[in-house]
Amino acid sequence: MLTIWGRSNSLNVQKVLWCCEELSLGYKRIDAGGPFGVVNTPRYLNLNPNGLVPTIEDDGLVLWESNVIVRYLAAKHAAGSLWPEDLRVRAEADRWMDWSNTTFWPALRILFLGLVRTAPEKRDPQALEQSRLKTAEVLRIVDAHLATHEYLAGSALTMGDIALGCGAWRWMALPIERPPLSNVQRWFDLLAQRTAYRKFVMLPLS
Repeated sequence: MLTIWGRSNSLNVQKVLWCCEELSLGYKRIDAGGPFGVVNTPRYLNLNPNGLVPTIEDDGLVLWESNVIVRYLAAKHAAGSLWPEDLRVRAEADRWMDWSNTTFWPALRILFLGLVRTAPEKRDPQALEQSRLKTAEVLRIVDAHLATHEYLAGSALTMGDIALGCGAWRWMALPIERPPLSNVQRWFDLLAQRTAYRKFVMLPLS
């Protein structure tokens, strides 16, 4: 059986759990990371030397890095849907997966950690505002793209939406002022209609 190590409130773990739910995959999840520890134990570091979550084991294959895990599971179980068979569509999904890690999350991370995981008296208001403005700026790229795409890679949900969708929930759920981005909102509303997204991603921020 597929085994997943990681806590359920982790953005990167949620990518994997959402993917598994979309694919109706059975798995065993082991709490790890944050208050659960585990990630610094010799046994875990033997699986993932980074000491981060998620990590999976599937039929003897050990993988870490959330986007890689999602790609692997989608290719194995959902060729033609979450993992598009059309090379150009798959490249589009891949691009947004990487963009979510290299551009979107770095912009949002300071704001998320500051408002959710930092005591009010220790917050840096200037850094939070800069993060908010930067995130709004990069989301305009997504908004322009979604003007001609129903989902990130075309007319159907793919692994690209899974990668960016987990971070998008955090942006939508934070108690902040957000600029009107109608295409991003429409896309987010589509995600919010999915049972798997509501179950594993749209959780109270923590």
